[in-house]
Amino acid sequence: MSAPEFWDDQDAARAVIDESNQLKGWTEPWADLKERVGELDAVVELLEMEDDAELTAELESGLGALAAGLEALELRTMLQGEDDHREAIVTIHPGAGGLESQDWAQMLMRMYTRWAERKQFSVNVLDLQPAEEGGIKNATLEINGQSAYGYLKAEGGVHRLVRISPFDAQSRRHTSFASVFVYPVVEDDIEIEIDESDLRIDTYRASGAGGQHVNKTDSAVRITHNPTGVVVACQQERSQHKNRSTAMKMLRAALYQRELAEREATKKEIEDGKSDIAFGSQIRSYVFQPYTMVNDHRTEVKLTDVQRVMDGDLDPLIEAYLKKTGAASAE
Repeated sequence: MSAPEFWDDQDAARAVIDESNQLKGWTEPWADLKERVGELDAVVELLEMEDDAELTAELESGLGALAAGLEALELRTMLQGEDDHREAIVTIHPGAGGLESQDWAQMLMRMYTRWAERKQFSVNVLDLQPAEEGGIKNATLEINGQSAYGYLKAEGGVHRLVRISPFDAQSRRHTSFASVFVYPVVEDDIEIEIDESDLRIDTYRASGAGGQHVNKTDSAVRITHNPTGVVVACQQERSQHKNRSTAMKMLRAALYQRELAEREATKKEIEDGKSDIAFGSQIRSYVFQPYTMVNDHRTEVKLTDVQRVMDGDLDPLIEAYLKKTGAASAE
C-alpha cells in the first residue's frame, strides 16, 4: 500500500484496503488477548513470590476480561458466511393491527438503533414513513460497522409484542406483530444486473423531519423493480439525485439477497414470512405484561429484563442464535 502506484487503480486499491481491514479485525483482537495473557503471567509470578490482596484482585479481574475477550473472538469465528463481514440494511414493517403494530415497529427501530450505538456502529435512516396517528408504516436503516450483517441476520423474522396498550382506554392487553428483514450491503464489485427498462421510478415529497425545503420539493425517490416486485425508497437527502443513488444501492442489496435465497432454496420461506406477519410465525416474543420476558423461540433463550433488550442489549440473543446455527452447520 505504500507503493507510489498503489492508487493508480482506485477500485483495486479500495479492495485491498477493505481486505486489510477485515484481516486486522481478526489479528488485532488476537494480539490484544496474547498481550493480556503475558501481563497475567507476570501477575501470577509475582503472586508466587508474595501473597498480595491487590494482585489477587487484579488477577481475578484480568481473567474475567480475558474470558470475555475470548468469548467475543469465538463468536466472531462463527461469522464465516459469504456476506457476514458486510454492513447491513434493515427494513421494519408493522403487521396488521393499525396503531398498535405501528408503534411496535417504531419501538423495534429504536431497539436496533440503540444496539448499533452500543457497538459503535453508525446508523443512516434511508427511509422512514411515519404513521398518521403514531408509530411508523415502515423504516429502512443502513447500519455501518464490521460484520453488522453477520450479527443482524439473527434478527430477520416476525417479532411479537404482548403488553397493556397505552392507547387502550380500558387498559386491555394487546398482541402486536412486526417483521424485520436484513440484507447485506452489496458493493459495486458484486455483479447484479439491473435493466433500467425494468424500473419504475416515482418521486414524491419527503415526510417527517427535514425542514421546509424537504417538504416542498419532490426529493424522495421510490424505485419498483417490475420483474420481482421489489420496492425500495429513500428520502434521506434533500437532493433527488442522491436519494436515487442510495435507492439503487438498496435495490441492488435486495436483489442480491433474493438471488442468494433462490440459490439456497430458501426464497419460499422468506416470501412466506413476508406475507404472514401474525401469530405462529414469530421468531421472538417480547412480553411486558402480565410478566416481563423476552423469549427467542429458535434458541429457547429467555431473558427477564425486557427493558434492557429494548434498550439495545441484543447480544445474548444474537450470540445464542449464531452458536446454534454454527453448531448445526458443523454437523
